[in-house]
Amino acid sequence: MASQSEDFHRWLGIQGEEFQHKLDLVVEGHQMVSEKLDWVESSLAGKIDAVAADLTAHRADTDAHHIIYRVKEDDTEYKG
Repeated sequence: MASQSEDFHRWLGIQGEEFQHKLDLVVEGHQMVSEKLDWVESSLAGKIDAVAADLTAHRADTDAHHIIYRVKEDDTEYKG
């Protein structure tokens, strides 16, 4: 009986170590995904800022040439 109890405790210890190893892998995977999401977020933020700056510059250029170009923002007709 003592031998079976010892074997069971050893088996239980091995199962606990295997579970801990798998849990460590899951945690590591979540950390990698989190880091990747942070990188994507910062990358997209930079690109969105660049597009906003381009749109602002385009709008300023369009406004500067209002006789040639006209931005229509509503349904009212431009009378020049």
